[in-house]
This record gives sequence, C-alpha cells and structure tokens, in this order.
Amino acid sequence: MDKPVYKRVLLKLSGEALLGKASFGICPDVISAVAEEIKEVVILGVQLGIVVGGGNIFRGAEVARNMDRISADYMGMLATVMNSLALQSALENIGVDTRIQSAIEMKEIAEPYIRRRALRHLEKGRVALFAAGTGNPYFTTDTAAALRAVEMEAGVLIKATRVDGVYDGDPVKNDDAKIFSRITYLEVLNRNLKVMDATAVTLCRDNNLPVMVINIGKKGNIRKVVVGQPVGTVVEG
Repeated sequence: MDKPVYKRVLLKLSGEALLGKASFGICPDVISAVAEEIKEVVILGVQLGIVVGGGNIFRGAEVARNMDRISADYMGMLATVMNSLALQSALENIGVDTRIQSAIEMKEIAEPYIRRRALRHLEKGRVALFAAGTGNPYFTTDTAAALRAVEMEAGVLIKATRVDGVYDGDPVKNDDAKIFSRITYLEVLNRNLKVMDATAVTLCRDNNLPVMVINIGKKGNIRKVVVGQPVGTVVEG
C-alpha cells in the first residue's frame, strides 16, 4: 500500500461537483462516490478537513445584484451547511466518523468553529467539515478553505472541481485550452486565472501552502494527491 506524503490535508469541494448531471441540488450517487473517495484517504491515516461550496444550491454573488449582497452571501453560507450535512450523512453511512463545525452558530446541527477543537477532531481521526465559510459576507468558500488550511497547518490544499486542473483558458468553451502541470501563485494572479479568488491565492502564497487542483469526477484522484502521484495542477512558489 502506498504511504501518504501528507499528514494533514484540507479538501475543498466545489458545490457544483455534487450536481452530477442535474442543474440543481445534490446527486445521491455523486455524493456517495465522493464519500468513498474520502474514505480511501482516511484509511491511509491522513487527517482530513473539508470545506464544501454551496454553488449547487445558491450562489450569493450571482444574485446579489437583485438583492442585498450581505443577505445573499449569508444565504450562500447556509447552502454550504446543507451540503456539509449531506456529506456527513454519506460519510457516516460508510463508517467514517465526522464532525461539522460552523462559522455561524447553529448548535442544534453543528459545533461552533473552534480551532483547538477542530485540531483535536483531526488528531482523533475524525473528518472535520468546516461549514458556513468564514462566517463573513464578501468572502468566498475558496478563501474559507485557504484560511482553514492555514489554521489547521495542512500540508496541502486540494481543490476538487469538475475540470482536470488549471488551464490557460476555459476548457468548456475552448477546446484548445492547455492545462498547466505546475504554475506559480503570481502567474495565477497576473493571468487572472479562475482557480480561486485573489484573496485565497494570496493567503496560500503568503503561507507557502501548495494547492492541487484536480477533477473530483475521476476515481482515485484525491488518493493520488495524498500519496504523491502526479495529477492535476500544482499551484505553488
């Protein structure tokens, strides 16, 4: 069995990755498959934190022009809580112990986010699901993932999306778009590549946190990152 090269990992799952072929909501087959991928990593002994986006349910930034931006962002944060609950259920159905910590207090369904408690969960082998972003409007779940990764002292931030990595153009709209195997934080910012928002990229750069961008739809990709196999795009330096 391959040995992990990272002790602790932060996985950022895009909400859209949970859609499957649907245009809205959560596909049960997809979330079950994601849970199995996560279990493979947990079995290796890796301490795993997860941030899930909410774009499959609600995208605050996209509707903010029609309503108050702050209210829209809070609605987006609540969508991430719904996704976290769904993922928690899928993980615990296959025997993976989890805890949800929310940046917005909702004690009936989640613990409040407390860094020391989160670290303790990871040390005990539990998967920690960090919900509700940073708890503040105007900050994306990418920024929340970067922040939690730094706070948890993760060795890598894995961004799991629906594309194979970082491209020089939109691969959905441009068949000639080329994928990078490796790119620097500064190149991402200068080229305005839509890997993560600028705040998240800068936070990773300032803390020397490498980002691996992978396709969650390809079986075994998360495990490949954890054991050091080449996959997707590395953002570092």
